[in-house]
Amino acid sequence: MRILCTNDDGIHAPGLQVVEQIARSLSDDVWIVAPELDQSGVSHSLSLNDPLRLREVSPRHFAVRGTPTDCVIMGARHILGDKLPDLVLSGVNKGRNVAEDVVYSGTIAGALEGTILGFPSFALSQEFSIETRNAPLWETALKFGPDIIRKVIGAGVPRNTVINVNFPSCMPEDVKGIRITRQGKRNQGFLKIDRRHDGRGNPYFWIGFERAAMMDAPAEGTDLAALAARYVSVTPLRLDRTDEAFSEALTATLK
Repeated sequence: MRILCTNDDGIHAPGLQVVEQIARSLSDDVWIVAPELDQSGVSHSLSLNDPLRLREVSPRHFAVRGTPTDCVIMGARHILGDKLPDLVLSGVNKGRNVAEDVVYSGTIAGALEGTILGFPSFALSQEFSIETRNAPLWETALKFGPDIIRKVIGAGVPRNTVINVNFPSCMPEDVKGIRITRQGKRNQGFLKIDRRHDGRGNPYFWIGFERAAMMDAPAEGTDLAALAARYVSVTPLRLDRTDEAFSEALTATLK
């Protein structure tokens, strides 16, 4: 099995080493194509107005000055040659990718691009807490990642579905199990604009987060609830975002 790995945290991110270890537990044919720089939050952006610069870091390890989407396309359509990947792994992201993160995440986008190109694809993310922010518990992803990937592949991944896996912020022995979840929803009050001034007195702004607003009790069955209860969350996400029910309503309305 040929595995293509990418991420959005960049070619030197610790989580990329973790996803490579996960991949090597599944196959000896592993290729790494990751962004040269941190691309967190770039979503599914594609570089069309700038050239892509490619750098070989070491054998089968490449850095692309572009987005995770660029990396997957570059890997599948150029670097790997005639033998395409059988599997795409994106991550392991430092921090969870749940709820609305799915829309913003470059990690999710890397896996989505793999799915668009026709390969079974997984997005892998390791949650951290205040205590583990600077030292995420990567061993949890290492412990559970390979077996989850094997079993999901064995079950057969639908052609237009990407698998979003989030590991809770606890040691492997404290994980209570694995739950199949749906995408959750946060209270969007957690977003804020932080206004500051530079050395010349000119204003500049950061998008920030209010932690208290993010701590609302999550709905049962969601990715948020699974992580809060120390379960690994596995969420199948579809490429087709059509709202079928509303489409039927509009069909009658717009006749």
